[in-house]
Amino acid sequence: METLLLPDGSTPSIENAVARAVEYLEQGAVVALPTETVYGLAGDAMNASAAARIFEAKERPFFDPLICHLPSLEWLDRFTNVPRGARTLVHALAERFWPGPLTMVLPRRAEVPDLVSSGLPTVAVRQSAHSLFSMVVERFARPLAAPSANRFGRISPTRAEHVRQELDGRIPMILDGGPTLHGVESTIVSVDAVGGMLRVLRSGPVTREQLELYGEVRVEEGTVLEHPEAPGQLKSHYAPRTRMVLAKPSAGIEVTGEKCGLLAWRSAVAGFAQVEVLSSVGDLREAAATLFAKMRRLDDCGLESIVAELVPNEGLGVAINDRLRKASA
Repeated sequence: METLLLPDGSTPSIENAVARAVEYLEQGAVVALPTETVYGLAGDAMNASAAARIFEAKERPFFDPLICHLPSLEWLDRFTNVPRGARTLVHALAERFWPGPLTMVLPRRAEVPDLVSSGLPTVAVRQSAHSLFSMVVERFARPLAAPSANRFGRISPTRAEHVRQELDGRIPMILDGGPTLHGVESTIVSVDAVGGMLRVLRSGPVTREQLELYGEVRVEEGTVLEHPEAPGQLKSHYAPRTRMVLAKPSAGIEVTGEKCGLLAWRSAVAGFAQVEVLSSVGDLREAAATLFAKMRRLDDCGLESIVAELVPNEGLGVAINDRLRKASA
């Protein structure tokens, strides 16, 4: 286990660190916690003031709703109002993919603060599979709103040090659980109340092929909305400070200037000032797990531009390409 970071730099036991995090949460503060996807900025999902602190720390617009993490499956019916016609499908998905990187957008109960759902009649919910996050939310015993622990629109954090770079001085505590497993945010689906259609609002580690075992799937993540119904639906997101342009895998990759970097799919190309390779063996899981960390490294090199090579648009590659397109927008 990596070092558990507290505000004074001390390194307590896991038990004490979890207890300290819960103390902050009970006071209405927000803390950064690792999930299996990216690091999340967690606050009490039943407390509008805590939700406001999340928006403030991230500089996130209030029209962009938050994902809420449930302590247990029993909270699904306490936090959401699953339509009768969708109950079988929703519970089948929860039993298969929870805890794990699948978020479902469902009608919310009145107890969910308007700010958490950005005034929408729905709320996005999931259960995290990360052991540290699970320990905190189970001891807290209430849902935690936990979007990515970065400033709005920036590259998502996959290590505690990324959270420090983004939010130092804005939050009281980071629990360091080491690098995250998946490296890209959860898949988000909306479940049709009548026909059982699954609408993919954001691609992620749970792929379309996996979801198709449970019903008809329609991918809508390319739709650009002024007021999104789920996180990650804005045209520009996950963006580095450095200008990023995309290159197709089958096309020749060209250097666009003296201080041009390359985010390559499988192999480096000569002539670039700095190169990061996502996976030399062509492993999409490895590419996803290291995507944001390698984008950050390039972004910190003082480059004028970054060329990002798209990956094969299949399986987890769909989620990777979605993040690259939004980062370049």
